[in-house]
Amino acid sequence: MATGEYLRYVALGDSQTEGLGDGDDTVGLRGFADRFAEHLTAANPGLQYANLAVRGRLAGQVRAEQLGPALALRPDLATVVAGVNDALRPRFDAAEVVGHLETMFAELTAAGVHVATVTFPDLSRIVPLARPVGPRVHELNTRIRAAAARHGVSVAETARPAIVTDPRLWTEDRLHASPLGHERIAAALAQAVGLPGSDDSWTLPLPPADTPAGRSAVTAVTAELRWAAAFLGPWLSRRLRGRSSGDGRTAKRPHLAPLVRA
Repeated sequence: MATGEYLRYVALGDSQTEGLGDGDDTVGLRGFADRFAEHLTAANPGLQYANLAVRGRLAGQVRAEQLGPALALRPDLATVVAGVNDALRPRFDAAEVVGHLETMFAELTAAGVHVATVTFPDLSRIVPLARPVGPRVHELNTRIRAAAARHGVSVAETARPAIVTDPRLWTEDRLHASPLGHERIAAALAQAVGLPGSDDSWTLPLPPADTPAGRSAVTAVTAELRWAAAFLGPWLSRRLRGRSSGDGRTAKRPHLAPLVRA
């Protein structure tokens, strides 16, 4: 049961947890886990935080590479967020993917850790070319909810509010959250674990955006083609070569330490 009293927080996952889309490798990545740690620190000034996430990791890799180190840190709170990379692969088995997540849920909760996770927005509502992935994400979310219920895992339902399809919550690649998107995910997690002062304001719409008048179908198609050339093409090329964006990378915060922001 959520108490809001946490002293050791460990984040497990892939690029979203690492923080892609919120900062960069030069100035440093922030991301929802750092932002969630800020919420936690406001309620628990002595909080220690580690982030084991590495971009490009599949759910099975998160389990194999991060679960043991996470348990060794003896957290009282952990976030486990993975599965989208699996859903984007040609071969996808939702039961297998959530089996990896559930093993992490089970081992962490058995160790007395309060675990939180998220559900994922339907990518086809954000990237029209990703329509075939929509049913996969729906099944993934359904299985995540069921696995979470079996182990008392808190779920931030970031799949459901209409706000999640607002383009301002996404980077240009439309696969990673923008700083504003990461901020909303952190607030959703704060509400899910019952932090003092948290609420559902993260679900509220943004003010109307200034959009160019008369956007034509041709303009929309051109934008999709440019997106495919800039982001989809390089991603597919890495897949065909058996490469990952996370090759050679390690966790950005492998050890527990206070979160200090400049």
